[in-house]
Amino acid sequence: MSVWDVVELARHPERPYSLDYIKRLAPDFVELHGDRLTADDPALVGGIGRWHGRTTMFLGHQKGRSLKERVERNWGMMHPEGYRKAIRLAHHAAKFGFPIVSLIDTPGAYPGAGAEERGIASAIASAIMEWFQIPVPIVAAVIGEGGSGGALGMGVADRVIMLEFSIYSVASPEAAASIVWRDNSRKVEAAEQLQITSREILAMGVVEEVVREPEGSARADHDAAAAALDAALQRHMQPLFELSGEELLRRRYERFRYIDSLIKAEPQFGPKID
Repeated sequence: MSVWDVVELARHPERPYSLDYIKRLAPDFVELHGDRLTADDPALVGGIGRWHGRTTMFLGHQKGRSLKERVERNWGMMHPEGYRKAIRLAHHAAKFGFPIVSLIDTPGAYPGAGAEERGIASAIASAIMEWFQIPVPIVAAVIGEGGSGGALGMGVADRVIMLEFSIYSVASPEAAASIVWRDNSRKVEAAEQLQITSREILAMGVVEEVVREPEGSARADHDAAAAALDAALQRHMQPLFELSGEELLRRRYERFRYIDSLIKAEPQFGPKID
């Protein structure tokens, strides 16, 4: 399977989205809305539910199935309000001691004029900093498309895992091709050089585990995919309950400092300019 085949599987419209997983993991899930400043962002689903006997905060990008829902949810591309909602709910979880599960599936943060005017870059940067101050266990999972700052702003966690046919990158292949070569038709070449597949990301040490998908990928069997994700999330969440809030924050900081050192030591990461 080529890298581009994996990209297309990660973006497949029949692939399970965050709500498909959340409703299977926590059938009593109750959605919470709004950032308490300006608006609610439908591109981010957030709320609480019982998961393995614990009240848990679930956050996840939601792309939408029908064209109408995709437009309403902006194809899973968050506005500044979405990042503020995520951090509001994270602080709510910290107040009551709820663990957090973050499901990542977005092509990126919304790059429109309105989002820029309301400070999308600042919202992402603030969210990343805030995640390092949330003293409860956090496990993030890339369930489909983990693109650009839209994904990175939701990916600060104690453990990060990826589904087998998901992708994770600081830029989409199309954006990378446009930036590096001024030609987005070279997206396939960019995808191959970006090293964005789960196996490559695991080899870099950026994620802790790659979760196998059912035969035919997650889109072929949503229930089996949810069961595999559930087991992996529980496997990585359980040891975190034994750590104090201070220890969680220290280890979370050290985890990302370690990743930073790996990337600095490997200058070949990323597309080559010809």
